[in-house]
Amino acid sequence: MKHFAYSLTAVALAAAVGQAQAVTFSTFVSGGDLASVLSNNATIGFAYAGDKFVGSVYYGANNNQLYSTDLTGGSVAKFGSPIPGFSGEVYVSSSLGIGGYGPRDIFAGSEAMGSVYRVAHDGSSQGLFTSGLAGGVRSIAFDPYGLYGNNMIVATNAGMVYRVDSAGTASVLANVGEDAEGLSFAPQNFGTYAKGTLFVASEGSGSLRAISPTGTVNTVMSGLYGAEMVSFVPLNLGTSGDPVEGFYAASYAIDVQKAAAADFIPYKGHAVITGETGHQVWDVAYDVGLGTYTVAQIGTFPAQPEDGIFVSKDIIRPAVPEPEIMAMVLAGLGVVGGTAWRRRRQM
Repeated sequence: MKHFAYSLTAVALAAAVGQAQAVTFSTFVSGGDLASVLSNNATIGFAYAGDKFVGSVYYGANNNQLYSTDLTGGSVAKFGSPIPGFSGEVYVSSSLGIGGYGPRDIFAGSEAMGSVYRVAHDGSSQGLFTSGLAGGVRSIAFDPYGLYGNNMIVATNAGMVYRVDSAGTASVLANVGEDAEGLSFAPQNFGTYAKGTLFVASEGSGSLRAISPTGTVNTVMSGLYGAEMVSFVPLNLGTSGDPVEGFYAASYAIDVQKAAAADFIPYKGHAVITGETGHQVWDVAYDVGLGTYTVAQIGTFPAQPEDGIFVSKDIIRPAVPEPEIMAMVLAGLGVVGGTAWRRRRQM
């Protein structure tokens, strides 16, 4: 099986802009609403949880306190109890109700502790789910297709990628050799990689890597410097007409942003990658004629992009909680950003 690496230059990216439909963003959760409840609007984590969104903020006040919003981004409130010991970035994801996991429970990962906490969907109970991971937690995703046993996938800043079952037992899937931030599963064949394959983005080298169910790692491309989150565009995005559909992402250190589903219609099945360094939004596609991957910059995020998620028809109203029904959930589509010292730099 042949795989192609792709390295970008500033000239190539500049040439790509204007040749693709632009993605535009608008405020979904205001910084003022967050600050009024948490005294902190430095957004980091953000996840869709069925009847609400759940997010986190970075350092400062209430860093260990999750918050929730309604489906319009309003009614900001504290969610659950403060999670002990957290500092730094807190990654947030939501389970799918398959693989032994409850539907829409919330899982919060600690960058500082290498552990993941579970919070019940209604916030009524919470506790340590898994711990002892090598490195701090940088991203969490749930396998919707079954190639990885419908398990939770957790990546760390030590480059470790773990498979975690519903009992909280972790086993090493792979080591990518550097900070592993974005996690996402392909909704269809992506070049030479099968539907359901796990892809990982790394900020330092700007690499996109594929990880097989047996742990084989292949570099798909590099040069997307500051690669922050990778999110595959759902194949049925925008088909329900529900205004909740779209792409949501924490915009550090300001608020939470949303882009409409219609903006991504040309990119269904493609990988969307954001860049922390220049706030780029890239489309990565496989060109069958060329036999390689192509990249186009399709927008600019308004601030520093962090954790994000696509919400599509089947996620909003799943008929049956099965892998194919829930396949478009890309919890861990993205990625939380870098370490504390990088937050101090000018955006």
